[in-house]
Amino acid sequence: MAHYKAADSKREQFRRYLEKSGVLDTLTKVLVALYEEPEKPNSALDFLKHHLGAATPENPEIELLRLELAEMKEKYEAIVEENKKLKAKLTQYEPPQEEKRAE
Repeated sequence: MAHYKAADSKREQFRRYLEKSGVLDTLTKVLVALYEEPEKPNSALDFLKHHLGAATPENPEIELLRLELAEMKEKYEAIVEENKKLKAKLTQYEPPQEEKRAE
């Protein structure tokens, strides 16, 4: 009998853990969304994965595109920084716009 109570206690602790971490709410919301779906998907598991954000990319190109995007963001930031430096240099050699208008 003591073994039975220990198992119940562990289950209750686990249930409280899931509830506190928001897992139960999230699962409930996704299952309700599946229930309310007018046309049930062929794969309920894929529906759950998609709505939980755990869907794996179907196309291997997606990961390559993510890497390329990260590289492009880095290059963009470098170019923006270079542009700022060049503009600062340019202001050293050109008179301010107000002086040009006065001439």
